[in-house]
Amino acid sequence: MPDPAASSPVRIQRVGTIAIVTIDNPPVNALSQAVRRELLAAFKTFAADRNTTGIVLAGAGRDFVAGADIREMDLPLLEPSLPDVIAVMETCPQPIVAAINGNALGGGLELALACDRRVAAPNATVGLPEVKLGIIPGAGGTQRLPRIVGTARAIALIAAGRRVQAAEALSLGMVDRVVDGDVLAAAQAEFAQAGKRRLSAVAVPADNASAVEKAAGEAVRAARGVPAVGKAIELVRQAASVPFADAVRTERATFLALRDSAEAKALRHLFFAERLAQKVPGIAGAKPRPLALAAVIGAGTMGSGIAVALADAGLPVAVVERDAAAAVQGRERVRAIYDRIVAGGRLSSGAADERFARIGFGDDWSALADADLVIEAVFEEMDVKLETFRRLDAIAKPGAMLATNTSYLNVDQIAEATRRPQDVLGLHFFSPANVMRLLEIVRGKATSPDVLASGLALARRIGKVAVVAGICEGFIGNRIYSAYRRQMEYLVEDGAWPEDVDRALEAYGFAMGPFAVSDLSGLDIGWATRKRRAATRDPRERYVAIADRLCELGRFGRKTGRGWYLYPEGARKPVPDPEVRALIEAESARRGITRRAVTADEIQRRALGSMVNEAAKILAEGIAQRASDIDLVFANGYGFPTFRGGPMFAADARGLGAVLADVESMHAAAGFGSEPAPLLIELARAGSTFAKWDAGRAR
Repeated sequence: MPDPAASSPVRIQRVGTIAIVTIDNPPVNALSQAVRRELLAAFKTFAADRNTTGIVLAGAGRDFVAGADIREMDLPLLEPSLPDVIAVMETCPQPIVAAINGNALGGGLELALACDRRVAAPNATVGLPEVKLGIIPGAGGTQRLPRIVGTARAIALIAAGRRVQAAEALSLGMVDRVVDGDVLAAAQAEFAQAGKRRLSAVAVPADNASAVEKAAGEAVRAARGVPAVGKAIELVRQAASVPFADAVRTERATFLALRDSAEAKALRHLFFAERLAQKVPGIAGAKPRPLALAAVIGAGTMGSGIAVALADAGLPVAVVERDAAAAVQGRERVRAIYDRIVAGGRLSSGAADERFARIGFGDDWSALADADLVIEAVFEEMDVKLETFRRLDAIAKPGAMLATNTSYLNVDQIAEATRRPQDVLGLHFFSPANVMRLLEIVRGKATSPDVLASGLALARRIGKVAVVAGICEGFIGNRIYSAYRRQMEYLVEDGAWPEDVDRALEAYGFAMGPFAVSDLSGLDIGWATRKRRAATRDPRERYVAIADRLCELGRFGRKTGRGWYLYPEGARKPVPDPEVRALIEAESARRGITRRAVTADEIQRRALGSMVNEAAKILAEGIAQRASDIDLVFANGYGFPTFRGGPMFAADARGLGAVLADVESMHAAAGFGSEPAPLLIELARAGSTFAKWDAGRAR
């Protein structure tokens, strides 16, 4: 007969009078109902067992407990709850020591905080990232953490959902010891000095009131409308003034209310979308190629950020520029990135120096000869890209992966400049490349499965969210963004002001509106693109020339102090410019347009409709594999509010019939090029959704 204990997600081992409780629920020891049920039974037994003098709580494999079983979030509540387990742990007379290896996140950290002591391995990571899923810690995390780190730090950690490495966790008091070697043995040795130390009975340390207010203010600003953050702040504040039992009841009620909120459902959608995006047709069984040395051609803003992203992941990087002077400038640019990170307190100067030392700079292309991966980040001009790849083809070793960072151009045409198109792919980073999470991986017609698999492996290694795209002008993100921006320009020509559009979209939850984004990135970049496409532009399509007029006046955005807005020295925010208003009015008059009032609601509906309509065309063409991939692109690369789940999820929530009506109105106002997508029409008329369309294709 099979041993029931062998399949149990919780194992109990006795070492003398010490009980070792091991959670074994691969792959990450999630706190599923089965785990909670067995933990509850075990601790009930220990509470009445006077022969057991100490308990060690550990996780099997690479992790302690990486959090809740997210799949349960969309189900009715399954008993017992984690608070039920922790309540019984608190009744145990024996000291309980958590032996933390790998991740102790969310409910995993709450479980560890319910122990009397915490011993961690050097690779341990702890944190309460629940707000990233639109919820709050629901098993005492908002009450126990402040009792260790204080109110201000707890607000900063919980509201950002920040993960803390072992060394920092030790300095904050979140763990009591960090040990090399066998963390389980170290936890057992801890009983020599361990007594009961229930955090529920510990007072919150006094905190500076201004520090608390500062932490709360910064957290609310960074939250950009996620309700869970505000609720988490309220609860952390209560830890210092409300009895523990009352506060945890309030915490649990708040958790349950947020669990079923629209925002939490949207964020769970993005959570699962990330995992689904890794399932790419045609690469089953393909193994990533070895990657020990990377290289970047070009050390401008994008190339420098890419080099930092690679070095941060532990890779040595060779950066090659066109000449020695440009190489020196690139070196200074990368050094400046690290200096800013250190100044912001996100990295020690020693760690920054170590990462910077991994990057070499020069103008000798022979440095590329041994690279396993070469990423081109030169000027966005096809002739420049083709010449770069011809030259690279003659130098790179056989089997090296050759990537272009182009944001619009045809990757197949670039690949054809080499004798090895199977080794070429697009790696479209977003600026700043060391910060932005999105990486569009562009699959050419000849890209081999192992090269594509290598691109996905690279994304994981450098902490990016990868989405595979097919080839078209602008791939997934920029093609949709261009359609959206074009419609926003139509509204400005029709009667809105740039600040009206930006304000409406920021109110919707965007990080920035399109005109503020344009000023930030530089109007001259889009101007160059428009001039390049002028000869092939369909004359039937409405064309707004306002941005061209601004560029002709030398108004290139923030870098020139004026663009769509003015940027006076010392001003914290952009300022609307009467000169721009006069120019807009003149352009409207030249086109024979009688300007009208445009409401925030119309702006928001037009923005969503334009994105969804173009996205539906992209899905039908096979450029994107699934609607959820598009949501990932916009949530991670274009500032779309994550608490709305991305444009496709938001469209499903609104109802595709209503979205189609908005698109039909858009088409009536904008004309050629704004036609409703056949797929959108089909789904709306069938009463279906993009989620159902994705599910049907997955079968």
